[in-house]
Amino acid sequence: MSVVTERRKRLLELVRRDGFASLPALAERLEVSESTVRRDLMHLERDGLTRRTHGGAFYAGPSPHLSHFRNRQTAEWSKKRAIAHAAEALVPDTGVLLLDGGTTTYELARRLTSRPLQVVTNSLPVANLFSSRPEVDLILIGGYLKSTSGVLVGAYAEEMLGSLRVQTAVISAAGINETGLYNTNHMIASTQQAMIRAADEVILVADSTKLGRQSIAKVCGLDQIDHLVVDSQIDKKWFEPLRGASINLVVADDLPADDGAAEDGGAAIDPTPNHH
Repeated sequence: MSVVTERRKRLLELVRRDGFASLPALAERLEVSESTVRRDLMHLERDGLTRRTHGGAFYAGPSPHLSHFRNRQTAEWSKKRAIAHAAEALVPDTGVLLLDGGTTTYELARRLTSRPLQVVTNSLPVANLFSSRPEVDLILIGGYLKSTSGVLVGAYAEEMLGSLRVQTAVISAAGINETGLYNTNHMIASTQQAMIRAADEVILVADSTKLGRQSIAKVCGLDQIDHLVVDSQIDKKWFEPLRGASINLVVADDLPADDGAAEDGGAAIDPTPNHH
């Protein structure tokens, strides 16, 4: 391992451990100049592992030590990154944003940490991303903790969501078919229903493997979803049913393997979408 690679590995561990680290502190710990730290942080930011901010950097990598994330973050990884990249363009620059749990939603959250948003979430991993950001007002939904995924669900979560109004909600799914959106747990599905009721606009982020699936708990019909962001491997047979449900279908462009959380790129939008 080269000296530079080893130094960047140590730098990343320092930022990951504390969530945030200042430039002077990193330079002192690594015994290098602040300009060297800045260059290393630029490299790590291109890989989507850190986010620079005034005076330092905070961790933005796939950190949650939860079985839900360990088992899934490598599966369909490039699809999730592409979906998050495309969904970013649908999120307003300011306002109140509701984010549920899930690996794709987490990927999107990583891209939004520098925006001056009010963020509402029931996900501990997502909340951790925003917790050190002074420009973000963070509201964490309480409730019963699902330890495998780090999400809070149940009656308390739904009661709190019932008292809120948000501009945009971003949710995930275990399955999607012509009859609607499904999840693997009734408690999660019920909490997602409360999220949908609280939002003016609902964005569903889901990789193409979820289409055609049905799970035990129905969340809602397709007519309650405003946008579906999916990867480019979606079967074109789904275009017509989704248009019929007045969903704006956004098909994400494939990203280069080393894109990380790059800011450029685009999304291919279904050329004849319907809108609510």
